[in-house]
This record gives sequence, structure tokens and C-alpha cells, in this order.
Amino acid sequence: MDNTLIGPILPKYTSGPISGWQNVLLEINGWMRSTAAWGELERGGGSAARFSSGDRGGEPAGRSAEAEHSEEGDELIDQEFAMVALSKLVLITAVALLGWAYKVARPPPPPILGGPGGPPVSSPRVQLKDGRHLAYREAGVGREIAKYKIIFSHGFASTKESDFPVSQELAEELGIYLLYFDRAGYGDSDANPKRGLKSDATDVEELADKLQLGEKFYVVGTSMGGYVAWSCLNYIPYRLAGVALVVPAVNYWWPMPASVSASAYRKLDVGDRRTFWIAHHMPWLFYAWFNQKWFRISPIVEGKPEAFTEKDWEILAEIQRTGQLDRGRATKQGAYHSLCRDATILFGAWEFDPTAIENPFPNGDGVVSIWQGREDKIVRVEAQRYVAEKLPWVRYHEHPEGGHLFMCADGLGDKIVRELLLGEEPRVL
Repeated sequence: MDNTLIGPILPKYTSGPISGWQNVLLEINGWMRSTAAWGELERGGGSAARFSSGDRGGEPAGRSAEAEHSEEGDELIDQEFAMVALSKLVLITAVALLGWAYKVARPPPPPILGGPGGPPVSSPRVQLKDGRHLAYREAGVGREIAKYKIIFSHGFASTKESDFPVSQELAEELGIYLLYFDRAGYGDSDANPKRGLKSDATDVEELADKLQLGEKFYVVGTSMGGYVAWSCLNYIPYRLAGVALVVPAVNYWWPMPASVSASAYRKLDVGDRRTFWIAHHMPWLFYAWFNQKWFRISPIVEGKPEAFTEKDWEILAEIQRTGQLDRGRATKQGAYHSLCRDATILFGAWEFDPTAIENPFPNGDGVVSIWQGREDKIVRVEAQRYVAEKLPWVRYHEHPEGGHLFMCADGLGDKIVRELLLGEEPRVL
């Protein structure tokens, strides 16, 4: 096939056998040349003039200036055909890619828990004002006799089955009622299509009211559940008796000096940086990014060993052995309504600045604390320190050797709870 029309194009990209898309271009080229030839015949010139014989025994006639000009015009027309066809091909390819991106980026609707074909429900639940249900689990002493009532907000890819490391002895000594719940879209709690920072806080408030916990209660947010604790401090401070933020996840796009955010962000794995960047700048694409297999995504999101310290990994293995961590149970409604929404909410644009929250206990009748491990590879200490410095009324505790799961060792869970309820600052971490 004559490829003079797209000759200037093919050599730029051809290396070896002609590929499928180059065959397409060659086919388009053939169509364009046949079209151009048909146009020449209709004009009554062109090809016929090129091959007309003179009076000298059939010898080719001399090339006149008019013929040469006609050939130049034909070549220009051919090139215009090539450019138009190539533009159309690019447009069609772009439309096809956009259609594919829309399909893979569009999350599926959540299944109906307990409904026909939906995952079964095996937990007690309360119904909220909007009709959704939240699943919960109770521990410690009975709520009817409890002196203190604590609501725990679990972390990423976790559920209400994950215990906070507070001993039963301390619960009985102080009279502590422990309430764990599946956050919206996790486990046996219905997904919330309108889920956001505020709705997560009001879910906590409604859950407390449905279970009649009283006017005030305590909140503990761990890791990803830390953003729920921040939301409670901002949206329902009047309901809080105290708050503990334990290795709370941070948003690297919070208002903070570039030297702080950049220092912390650079220490993350490149896969973490890519994933968090997409969650912040292109949340509509995050579900597709989460499911793609071409590029390595976040070790933190995937729970890879490199996201943890050696001690963390040992603790995590023990927790998994007890059955407290079950990713399948956490994502029974699909990864989008649990994991993906967590990421896009945490790293998205916040309606409030955590570093500007006012002290909910100006009279000293409650404690707000942050607990951080200096060696934590998931939540970087630089950002946590900055937040604590901006909030002088927050008690900040930094374990010099702690990783992301440091609270699970050496009875630290009891120390966190004792300070939360009694105001007792630990002497040694």
C-alpha cells in the first residue's frame, strides 16, 4: 500500500513491525488516496494529464508548469485529508478513553445489608433519622451502671471488632462502658451516599442518643478514626466530656507551613504520595486508581509490611491472629463505600481547620489529648507536632520509640484512658 500520505507521520513512531494502529493509519491513507484520485477524475485533470502521450511516437509529453502546479495542489489536498482523518482518529480514541474512565471510576451502588442478595447482618444496630443503620458492640461494664461512657472510632480497613487496649480490670475499677461501632459503609453499618466530616460526627451523636448514653460522653479516635474525633470537636463539642486522638491520621493539605508538610510528605513512600495526591486533587478518580493494577498504590492503604515498624508488624500479626482485623468483613459493602471514602474525606478539602478549633473545655473540666509514636511510618510526627503546637490546650504525648501501634504495648491503652477520664498524665511512656 502506498503510504506517501502518511510517510511523514509513520517514521516518527515506527520501530520494527507495523503495529495495529499503524495499520489503521495505512487503511485511512488508502481511503484518502482513492478519494483524492476520484476527485481528480471529476476535475478532468490530474492523473490523466500526468500520463497523456505527445505526438512523438507515444513518448511522454513534457511537464508543463500548470501540471506541476496541479500536482502540488493534489499533494496538499492529500495532506489535508490525512490531517482530518488523523484528527478524527484522535477524537474517537479520546472519547473511547473517556468512556472507559467513566466506567471504571464510577463506583457501584452499595448492596442492601440484610436484603435480598445483600450481605447478612450479624450485629445489633440502631436506626438513624435518615433511615440508615449503625452497627455497634458493647464492652466493659453495663451502660446502666457505668460512670464513664466512651465511644471508639475505628481505623482504616477495620471494624467495631477491633478492641482498644483497655483492660477489663480498669473498666471494672472505674466503671467504664465501652461502645464500638462500624462507621458508615463499614461492616454492618449502612453506607452513606452523603458521607462527610459533619455526617460522621452527627452519626456519633445520634448513636449516643439512641443508646441513651446521656448528655455527654467521651470519644476516642484511632488512626483514620482520628478525623472523626476532630469532626466531633468541631461539630458537637457541647456533647463531649473528653477526647483522645491516638495516632490520628493527618491531612498534608491542612493549613501548615510548607516546611512542615513537605518534610512529612517526602518521607512517605512514593506509592503513598501518589495515592494521597489523587485522593486530594482528583477524588472522582480515586476508585479507579484504587482498583488499577498497572501502578503500585499505597503500601499504607494495602497494609504492606513496609508501612510498619518491625514492632508494629509483630503487634499486627497478633491482632490478626485473634480475628480482630478482617478486611473482608470491613469491606463487605465494597471498597468504595469504606476504604475509598475514608481516603477522599481525610485528604480532601476540609470545611474547618483543625488547628483553629477552640478549646471545648475552657474551665478545665475535660481533657483533649494527642498520642503519637516518633517512629510512626503511617502518620508522620512532624505534622502531628505542628498541630499540637497550634493547640496549646491539647495534651501532646510522643513515644520516643513508638510506631503506629505503640498503644497496644506496655499497658499504654490504660494510661490513655486514665488521663482521658481522670486527667492523670502518665509519668513515663
